[in-house]
Amino acid sequence: MVPKNTICLWYDGTALEAAQFYAKTFPDSAVGAVLRAPGDYPSGKQGDVLTVEFTVLGIPCLGLNGGPAFKHSEAFSFQVATDDQAETDRLWKAIVGNGGQESACGWCRDKWGLSWQITPRALTAAITDPDRAAAKRAFEAMMEMGKIDIAAIEAARRG
Repeated sequence: MVPKNTICLWYDGTALEAAQFYAKTFPDSAVGAVLRAPGDYPSGKQGDVLTVEFTVLGIPCLGLNGGPAFKHSEAFSFQVATDDQAETDRLWKAIVGNGGQESACGWCRDKWGLSWQITPRALTAAITDPDRAAAKRAFEAMMEMGKIDIAAIEAARRG
C-alpha cells in the first residue's frame, strides 16, 4: 500500500545509488520499486531510472531523478538519534567516508548533497537539562564540534 505521505527527494540521475546506500547504512531501510522510463524523453532514454521508492529509518521516500535543476540544502535534513558513540561514529563515517562532507554541530552532508544530523540522545538530554547552566555548557561544547563527541558533551554538562 502506498503511504499517504512520502518524502520526495530530487536527484540528478543518482536516486537508485543513493537509495541503495541508505538501505545498507541505516537500520529499517530498504529499496522498493524502481520505475524505469517506458520510452525516450527529452532528458533521458528508455530504461533510465525515473523514480525509486525507498525507506530510510522507516520513513517512506521517493527518489526522483529530476535532473540538475534543483540541489539539496540544509533546509531539509534527516535527524538520526543515535544511542551511543559507536553508532554515532559508524553513521558519521559512512556518510562522510562515502564522498560526503563534515559540517558543524553534528551535521554532515552525503555525496548527493542531502543533509544529515547525527544526534546522540545524550546530546539532546544534555542541552535540555533542567540545570540551565549544565545545558548551556553542553550547548557551548556542541557548538565547537563537527561530529558529536558524547564524552566531551557529558564532561561539559558536569562542568
